[in-house]
Amino acid sequence: MFAVYLTHPQVLIDPAIPVPQWGLSDLGRERTIKTSQNPWLRHIRRVVSSDEVKAVETASILAEATGCAVEIAEHIGENDRSATGFLPPPEFEKAADWFFAHPQESFKGWERAVDAQARIVSAVETVLADHDPKIPILFVGHGGVGTLLKCHLAGRAIGRDADQPPGAGGNLYMFDLSTRRLACDWQKMELWSGPA
Repeated sequence: MFAVYLTHPQVLIDPAIPVPQWGLSDLGRERTIKTSQNPWLRHIRRVVSSDEVKAVETASILAEATGCAVEIAEHIGENDRSATGFLPPPEFEKAADWFFAHPQESFKGWERAVDAQARIVSAVETVLADHDPKIPILFVGHGGVGTLLKCHLAGRAIGRDADQPPGAGGNLYMFDLSTRRLACDWQKMELWSGPA
């Protein structure tokens, strides 16, 4: 059976508020509602979310369509970037390039990519340790750690070329629960038709 990892879509950016407390923008909420109408979601029997507000809001909308409650999982939040605080988008993109290009090093105090990858892989494995592999599951999280998890599932080195397409999130990929291998690459969440 399958697991889906989905990243939250567009958020309300407010430099005065810590990033983990940002919520969805109107567009992000609209895209999530549209995604909640896709038939593949009816197969999901478990929804697991990061504890960051934008992820919980996304997961809550999607969970309502599945009839599941949202489970909050520890350690699946985005890579820790609190050392620099808010970075305007052009600066953030340069920092993200550096983060992925130097996975063994810290960008100005950020959590290292190798550490964030070990954390997200361990957290997902902890959730799946007692999960029936015949039951489809949805993880709702973030682009950075989602890409690091994807690299692990694909058996490849960390690199930004594995990142979700540009455009403020709201993408997903699928992996096989039995083999823990990547089964489909990033897809725009509201357009994905589900497993073949």
